[in-house]
Amino acid sequence: MNQEEIIRIVSEKLKLIRTEYNLTQEQMSEVVGISKKTLVQIEKQRVQCGWTVAVAMCTLFKSSAILQAAFGGNSLIFIGLSTGEGVLVPEQHLVNDKLWWRTIESEQNWRIQQNLVHTSFRLLNPANEIKLYTLSKEDAEDHLASFTTI
Repeated sequence: MNQEEIIRIVSEKLKLIRTEYNLTQEQMSEVVGISKKTLVQIEKQRVQCGWTVAVAMCTLFKSSAILQAAFGGNSLIFIGLSTGEGVLVPEQHLVNDKLWWRTIESEQNWRIQQNLVHTSFRLLNPANEIKLYTLSKEDAEDHLASFTTI
């Protein structure tokens, strides 16, 4: 998933997120830092939001059920993956979003899981802690091999 896809998703879901949080257009535009006119244009799908607004939305509304459903879990993971080398080592290692992931490979109690909504992968250790996220199945397999041959 790249920045353009994230912008598209956030732009398409902005009005639903606003209504989910019971905000007026004035309140939402103030929170996100854009004019009401721009917000209306985004909500009517005439324009897309920019990268900064997409990141702000994902950060400020990270608990949004709309965003979680659209991204298949925590949208900030995809923000991190799209801005780096395609591999993200999480700060929080606990698995708390099993709904969005399925195991596709397992070796010595290490697991590679794939996101059910978007093509991304994560590696879990035998203690069920997330070791990394990646956009590439090959990267996940390489890291799995490096951990299981130790």
